[in-house]
Amino acid sequence: MLPVRKNCVSYFLFLICLLSMASCSYTGAAAHADNNKENCFESLQRRLADDGFDKKKIEKLYSGKEVSFDTKGVSLYFVHSESKLNYDQFLEDSNIRNAKAYMEAHKSEFAAAEKAFGVDGKVIAAILLVETKLGNYLGNRLVFNTLSSMASLADQDMRNMLWARISRTTQLSKEEFEEKAERKSGWAYEELKAFLKYADKESINPLGIVGSYAGAMGLCQFMPSNISTLAKDGNSDGRIDLFEPADAIMSIANYLSNYGWYAGIDAKAAYDVVYHYNHSSYYVNTILKIAELLKG
Repeated sequence: MLPVRKNCVSYFLFLICLLSMASCSYTGAAAHADNNKENCFESLQRRLADDGFDKKKIEKLYSGKEVSFDTKGVSLYFVHSESKLNYDQFLEDSNIRNAKAYMEAHKSEFAAAEKAFGVDGKVIAAILLVETKLGNYLGNRLVFNTLSSMASLADQDMRNMLWARISRTTQLSKEEFEEKAERKSGWAYEELKAFLKYADKESINPLGIVGSYAGAMGLCQFMPSNISTLAKDGNSDGRIDLFEPADAIMSIANYLSNYGWYAGIDAKAAYDVVYHYNHSSYYVNTILKIAELLKG
């Protein structure tokens, strides 16, 4: 009977461990007394330090009371379906009127973007409408938490914890989940590094930026890695702030130009370019339909 009792105790301790990881979050000074909570991002912090980030700054950042493992947000990566989104809502008259009014309010910014890159301002406005409702919905998740949580899935223990939480709500098999989690964790780690570098360059508090469940940010919903290569300073203030209309508009124009947009582009080529912004036919067709409606 002793081996059975020992196994029961071990299993009980294992369940406690899973529960503590599932609720993994920082609560100020209490986090330092709770090693289970610190362990959520312990290996991630070591990786960042090994990759050249200041160890003390990283430790201080992860000790912030705002920092937490975003179980709900990360779960969306494994249950999200583009086909379930309602992009048709943006074709409604009220949204088209709002987009026209936005273009009028920022006429000079759209004109500058068109002049610089030859990109149709109506397509830019359509992207802003679909991405963030022209800046009225920017997401509600801390980009830092989103990217840290996904990047931490490089740790097998963290993957086990997440699988225990979502296995009943995803159509993925355990093997498919493992493959996707490993792939996405690598992607998120690179995005996290890009985000930290951007925040440092622009003297922005990393814990003050909200975005989508994927970590996209700003009016144009750029991923951090795109900011360093494709974002533009549209108002010539020496900074790139994608929450500013001028910078967001110019950045979208540069993004589309980078992928082949040119003045007078035909419909087929326009589709291919916008597809780079979001790999969804539903999304692309909606953007192009909105652009047509904005002509009226």
